[in-house]
Amino acid sequence: MADVRIELPQGTLDLLILKALSLGPQHGWAVSDRIRQISQNTLSVQQGSLYPSLHRLERRGWIRAKWGVTANNRRAKYYELTRRGLAQLDTEADAWQRLVAAVGLVMQTN
Repeated sequence: MADVRIELPQGTLDLLILKALSLGPQHGWAVSDRIRQISQNTLSVQQGSLYPSLHRLERRGWIRAKWGVTANNRRAKYYELTRRGLAQLDTEADAWQRLVAAVGLVMQTN
């Protein structure tokens, strides 16, 4: 079966980034790679979407960034969740679960 690209609903990328960063600080490429791995290669976050989202989350105070060095000895910005970001993750994860449950109910209707 050919790979099918799945478009993420508005706001979903922020939730995925917050979740990925809840597992520990990461640089941008690693955040994208973590999402791809956890989703079993179903979700591929492109740099053109990832970095604007990271910057938006940083402006909102949900994540913070600091410069560090990667395992390849390259300089990179590392992002980590703030307390506000952790609270936002909880809020968004709860909303996501309610949405999935509601859509599931509608889809089960005959």
